[in-house]
Amino acid sequence: MQQLTSQALEQMIPQQTKTSILIIGGAEDKVHGREILQTFFHRAGASTANLAIIPSASREPAIQGERYQKIFGEMGAKSIEVFDIRERHHCEDPKWHAYLETCTGVFLTGGDQLRLYSLLADTLLMEKIRIAARQGRLALAGTSAGAAVMGHHMIAGGGSGESPNRSLVDMATGLDILPELVVDQHFNNRNRMARLVSAIAAHPDKIGIGIDEDTCALFEAEGLLRVVGKGTVTIVDTQEMSYTNLVNVGATDPLSVFNLRVHILSYGDQYNLHSRRPSSAPSV
Repeated sequence: MQQLTSQALEQMIPQQTKTSILIIGGAEDKVHGREILQTFFHRAGASTANLAIIPSASREPAIQGERYQKIFGEMGAKSIEVFDIRERHHCEDPKWHAYLETCTGVFLTGGDQLRLYSLLADTLLMEKIRIAARQGRLALAGTSAGAAVMGHHMIAGGGSGESPNRSLVDMATGLDILPELVVDQHFNNRNRMARLVSAIAAHPDKIGIGIDEDTCALFEAEGLLRVVGKGTVTIVDTQEMSYTNLVNVGATDPLSVFNLRVHILSYGDQYNLHSRRPSSAPSV
């Protein structure tokens, strides 16, 4: 009982001194253990959590919003508001800005990342969320499309099952929450390695991160991520990349990319974005 109490207390520790950003690869467990959603819930304050759900990426925002509202309500959140933002001017609603003053967690649902970007980018509401998340004043989670928007450069779409090439990936601007990353989701489930390599070859100053379904890259501190969930997180590091033929070939021609460093991380493994070094999960 003492051990369980200690673990519970550890989860309840306020996160003001930490960055709690959760990038989820989509299709997270919403029925059984709900580990990833539980992690977000605890990072946001558990029973004291004031949560905001933003389902704007979805074609059915009301259904998505209600679904997550029910899940976090069952977990015991103190308050939950669905930010029903369907037009850009909805971001100016004073009630959302007032709620952010005491909000401890924001959850971006899946859908269409271009739609999410078009509604939230360059708004005061998004700027407040971004600053609060970076400063560790609230936990921020994004799943699927909500994960794709995390970087400065965003994968907006593309194909799979081909050799890396420029036409395989459509790039756009993201919400700049973690600007050093280019994120791809549903990663191994949809065979998107070539897509991520194509994206990162065009942006070698960034770190590519591919996240499987029901898997989360949890940023616990500045520049440090830990893997939670059932799948893997793939890191594509271009720091030692020595050559690519990207500018010399046609859009559909295969890309050459030399000296990429790739890491495959599973449950509990960590990666430091500053040192570019992975570390394994502690032995049990």
